[in-house]
Amino acid sequence: MTQNAEHRVVIVGAGFGGIYAARALRKAPVKVTVINGTNHHVFEPLIYQVATGVLSPGEVATPVRELLGKQKNTEVRLGWVTDVDPDAKTVTATGPGGAYTVGYDTLIVAAGATQSYFGNDGFAEHAPGMKTLDDALDLRGRVFGAFEAAEVATDPEERARLLTFVIVGGGPTGVELAGSISEIATRTLRGRYRNIDPASARVVLLDAVDRVLPTFREPLSAKAAKRLRKIGVEVRLGTKVVDVDADGVKIETTDGAERIDAAVKIWAAGVAGTALGRRLAEATGAETDRGGRILVAPDLTVPGHPEIFVVGESGTLNRLPGVAQVAMQGGTYAGRAIARRLAGKPEGKPFSYFDKGNMAVVSRWNAVAGIGPLNLGGPVGWLLWLGVHVFYLAGARNRTTAMFRWVISFLGRNRSEWSIPSSRMPS
Repeated sequence: MTQNAEHRVVIVGAGFGGIYAARALRKAPVKVTVINGTNHHVFEPLIYQVATGVLSPGEVATPVRELLGKQKNTEVRLGWVTDVDPDAKTVTATGPGGAYTVGYDTLIVAAGATQSYFGNDGFAEHAPGMKTLDDALDLRGRVFGAFEAAEVATDPEERARLLTFVIVGGGPTGVELAGSISEIATRTLRGRYRNIDPASARVVLLDAVDRVLPTFREPLSAKAAKRLRKIGVEVRLGTKVVDVDADGVKIETTDGAERIDAAVKIWAAGVAGTALGRRLAEATGAETDRGGRILVAPDLTVPGHPEIFVVGESGTLNRLPGVAQVAMQGGTYAGRAIARRLAGKPEGKPFSYFDKGNMAVVSRWNAVAGIGPLNLGGPVGWLLWLGVHVFYLAGARNRTTAMFRWVISFLGRNRSEWSIPSSRMPS
């Protein structure tokens, strides 16, 4: 590939992978077009705190134009990419003004992933996932709305159902949600109601595997499970969800089938490829994993198409985890690889992920973190989690306001964002 100042790079998605890819190309002789379905980048590791009333949407979302506005070789377009034509080297998107087409010389697909229901997509209606700000705000309405509905309920069984919260999936998102909802019930809402005791709420965390945080080391998983149980969360492992409806979930264990009546069900049990990823796989003949994510080559390109990179959760390589660090490093790798090609330099080494560790918040002042050989828990783990997230959170304003919100929530018992818009009130 020869140097060409008009070389066109299209980046689909403005998550971690897309943003870091664009930044890696800021000095390259290219024209970069970033296409994203929303006008903002979401800091997904903290989106659960929007759902549980700690942070506002503006504290985890930053306008893409603000993040990339100083890059003179980069333009941002709003739109959902619906198709890729590898032969014509174009992508088609639908934006506010209708459909449009953009040509590319190199394409980077960083479109993220969707929630996986493992073939039971009907569960989504009653057990939503949490991938976007809209999802988080919807869950906030469901969680806090359940307490409001329980306050006026007169039937004891209905009140118990309204005060039961089921989280499916024991990964970081599930653990963080379970711990946070338990604290809402026992701390935030204590003494706020006259007809119910919020602390009587039942929070149930379900997973089909034998431990929470299965991608973490065993000692950290054990610490997290112990802490969850201490704050009142029912941790039920080896439990498969076989049905979900408006009133609860049906589960199967080694002891047989059981039903849990619950008003609020949250799905945090896996990810799957997007419709765009499936379309790209069809158009290029690429293989996909069981979740529909593209199996990329060691250099993160689509096999047979060196001009198409797939980074983050849109693709999969060596079963790398779908975490922010993988997307960040993958985006940076793809951007630098393109710059090397244009400079006429030899191809670089295959993509190699540097694992900086795993961490998850379990409750107030308590997190687990595996950094190198260290297994950290409790307040030390929490302080480490805090420092890392403040460091990576985009924008000085967001860092400052998030810190302020955390002081309110963790030193006291209040949460700044537990009001429910009328459009999200429970019916």
